[in-house]
Amino acid sequence: MRTFESLAELPALVGQELAVSDWITITQQQINQFAQATGDHQWIHVDEERARAGPFGAPIAHGFLTLSLIPRLVESALEIRNTRMGVNYGLNRVRFTSPVPVNSRLRARIKLLACDPLPDNGAQMTWQVTIEREGSDKPACVAESLTRRYA
Repeated sequence: MRTFESLAELPALVGQELAVSDWITITQQQINQFAQATGDHQWIHVDEERARAGPFGAPIAHGFLTLSLIPRLVESALEIRNTRMGVNYGLNRVRFTSPVPVNSRLRARIKLLACDPLPDNGAQMTWQVTIEREGSDKPACVAESLTRRYA
């Protein structure tokens, strides 16, 4: 866990990888729950038998499930203290570059691309989040995540 005492520390670190998250395992239960929550029941995600015979040899996580893990992964890797509130602001350039088979372990590499001041003692940060799958030379997802924090 990398800790910053305030937003003021971040502008000097633009362009640097600031943290790497803990590993998390993607289970079939998580995939099924995501399918239930979103209504996306495509067989490559939820039909274990058919998916084993499919192109990936196993069920795979939804791309948007992988994407939705960004806040959890970032929170496990870095903390910005002395802020009263943080919000997700949006995403840029999202790519799902390789599948995430069930029981894969994922982690995120987090690079600060921009840190721009906002009114009311705030900052908008643009993070490049690269979600790696253990044992794969290709990331599962690469996205620019925009967050806002206020001191």
